Amino acid sequence: MSHSVLTVIGKDRIGIVYDVAKLLAEHQINILNISQQLMDDYFTMIILMDTEKCPQSRAEMLDVFAEAGQRLSLDIRMQNEELFAAMHRI
Repeated sequence: MSHSVLTVIGKDRIGIVYDVAKLLAEHQINILNISQQLMDDYFTMIILMDTEKCPQSRAEMLDVFAEAGQRLSLDIRMQNEELFAAMHRI
């Protein structure tokens, strides 16, 4: 199973979770776990996802997320699960 972590940060508005979940579904990416939080006017979300059935390469998905982030006025970044865990280990 291929796991990645998606982080989403942006100004809070209606529909962010919908927009991101729709994007993942369009690329056959399954959400395994999701956490979200509001920090003042900013929305933050971390998604653990299974990318095994995604037909696009990792490089292609990085471009998809970058384009979607610009279109949706969000910072959307995908990282390998192991790299994310190592970066956030205390």
